[in-house]
Amino acid sequence: MKLPAVSGSSGRLVVERCGDEASAPSYPGQVFADRERPYADVMQAFVAASHASAAEIAPARAATEKPAAEEVPPATPRALRLQQAELRTQRRQVRERRKQEDAAWRTLRMEQRTQAALAAGSLKRGAQAAQAAHRRALRQQRRQQRVHREREDTVWREARQALRERLQHSALITAWIAILVITDNCTRQCLGLPLFVAGAKVTADMVVTALRALLPDDLQFLISDRGVHFTAQVFQQLAAEQGFIHVVIARHRPQSNGIAERFVRTLKEWLADKVWASDQELAALLEQFGREYNQRPHQGLGIPGLSPNEFAERIWLM
Repeated sequence: MKLPAVSGSSGRLVVERCGDEASAPSYPGQVFADRERPYADVMQAFVAASHASAAEIAPARAATEKPAAEEVPPATPRALRLQQAELRTQRRQVRERRKQEDAAWRTLRMEQRTQAALAAGSLKRGAQAAQAAHRRALRQQRRQQRVHREREDTVWREARQALRERLQHSALITAWIAILVITDNCTRQCLGLPLFVAGAKVTADMVVTALRALLPDDLQFLISDRGVHFTAQVFQQLAAEQGFIHVVIARHRPQSNGIAERFVRTLKEWLADKVWASDQELAALLEQFGREYNQRPHQGLGIPGLSPNEFAERIWLM
C-alpha cells in the first residue's frame, strides 16, 4: 500500500497519487478525452455530467458559501455634487474659525504692546527677559498655526480637484450599450452582433428576441456562460421550442468557450480606434466588422488560410 505523501529527513516531500481509482478526480470535461467519440454524443454526455455535478455541488455550496460582499456602486453626479456642497460647508466653517483665531491674535498683540509701553524702564532685567521669551513663544505658535493652515489648504484643494475630475468623468457616461456576440463554433462565422441600448438593464426577453431572429434552424447545441439571461426560464423555453441543447460552461473557466471569448477580444481591438456618437453609428460599425471578420482568412484549427464564409461553403458541399 502506497502512502499519499512521504517526508524524509532531508526535507523532501514526495507526493504520489494512490492507485485507488475512486480517489481520482472526476469532472464533466473528462468526456472530451475520447477523440473518436462523435461530437453530438460527447456534447450530450457533457451536459448530462454537468447537470449531475451541479446537483451534487448545490447543497454543499448553499451550506458553506458566505454571502458575497455587496459591490459599491459608482458615485452618481448627484452624489458627487452633494459631496461638493459638503466640502464648501466645511471650508466656510474653517474660514470662520480662522477669523476668530486672527481676531484673538490681534487682541493679544495689542495687549502686549500696551503692557510693554506702560512697563518700559520699570521692569527689572529678569522680568524683561521673561517677557521677551513669552513673546517669542507666541510668535512661534503663530508660525506653526500658519504652517498647519497651509497643509489644510493643500488637502482641501486636492479634494476639490478630485471631485471636479470625477464629475467631469461621470458626465461623459450617459448610457450603456450592450452587445450580444453570436458565433458559430465550427466555422467561426459571426452570426450577428445585436445591440441593446438598455445596457445593464437588458432582460432575458430582449436576448431571446434577438436570438430567435439570428439562430440557424438546424442548431443542435448552444454554448454560453452562466449569466442570468441564459439561465432564465424564457431562455429554456426557447431551447425547448427550437430543439437545441443548452450547454453552459464551467464556472470561472472562460476558456471553455474559447472561440467566443477570442472573438470578443478581436472585436474590442477593432473598436479601440473607432469613434461613434450614437447607437446607430455603432451598429453600422459592427455590421462592417462582421463582414470583414467573416471574409478574413483565419488560422483557427481546421481552417488554415480560409475565411469563415469559405469554410462554411466547403462544409455544406460535403
